[in-house]
Amino acid sequence: MFKALYIDKVEDQYQCSVKQLDDAAFPEGDVIVNVEYSTLNYKDGLAISGKSPVVRRFPMVPGIDFSGIVEHSDNPNIQVGQRVFVNGWGLGEKHWGGLTQKAKVNGDWLLPVPDSLSTYDVMAVGTAGYTAMLCVQALEKNGITPQSGKILVTGANGGVGSFAIAYLAKLGYTVIASTGRPEEAERLQALGASEIIDRNTLSEPGRPLGKELWAAAIDSVGSHTLANVCASTQYGGVVAACGLAQGMDFPATVAPFILRGVTLAGVDSVMCPNDKRVKAWEQIAKLVDKEMLDTASTVIGFEQVIDIAHQLLDGKVKGRVVVDIKG
Repeated sequence: MFKALYIDKVEDQYQCSVKQLDDAAFPEGDVIVNVEYSTLNYKDGLAISGKSPVVRRFPMVPGIDFSGIVEHSDNPNIQVGQRVFVNGWGLGEKHWGGLTQKAKVNGDWLLPVPDSLSTYDVMAVGTAGYTAMLCVQALEKNGITPQSGKILVTGANGGVGSFAIAYLAKLGYTVIASTGRPEEAERLQALGASEIIDRNTLSEPGRPLGKELWAAAIDSVGSHTLANVCASTQYGGVVAACGLAQGMDFPATVAPFILRGVTLAGVDSVMCPNDKRVKAWEQIAKLVDKEMLDTASTVIGFEQVIDIAHQLLDGKVKGRVVVDIKG
């Protein structure tokens, strides 16, 4: 028997609770992992609360990532006893996810934990930190360097934003952090932000073109924020877009793209091919340290997940939330 967070629909009533399951309940997959750590992301909060149709099939175990030790493997590339982790691939949406003591998944989705990191470390980074690195690499791929100018990070107190700031600062970039929680300025500065701006300056309808304020940006917010970010990006700049915390819409014009040559680079972490994942984690392993992980992440126990998920959606949680499945 193992414990799992279990989402089901009974007579059209959405239910989420901690449940005891056995191996017979497992869905498809060729590798069984004893899960040590998972995380709590915005998408997990939506799935757990039922506030958005994240879950595509029932019953479902939420959790878009996890790390642990392989218990059983029918996959020739994965060995019993190996330290592994996974991000995305539809976990917690179409396939059972990581908020469970044991998980069965497609072994082709698993990556080995880098030698310099622990199973805790890769979840302290988690999908948010991995997505942030994909965004950083998207800027680099499009020619953005520390000499290009300031880099804006929206949603700065969230998981993606926190790690984006930390990575950029370590790579020598000058970072502007946009947040709705000015009381967290000290924390953002500790991560590496040199300037803090109020998110309200970006979240309302704006002009097609604004003053050129930053060379590039990483945006996890979407909607009017993303439109205003693009409108104030310098000539030839790049905006990496990876989220929709404010909304899925993009109420913008083509002006930044055809008058200033701005590039809007979409970043997807869910179905990202493994070669790009490996490159992202190679760079992550070089940049992260204990101080960064402690500043960007907090740890909760399994029994706290449902309560913290609701707080996350209410904007009351800062940074990354790591779930200690063992504790």
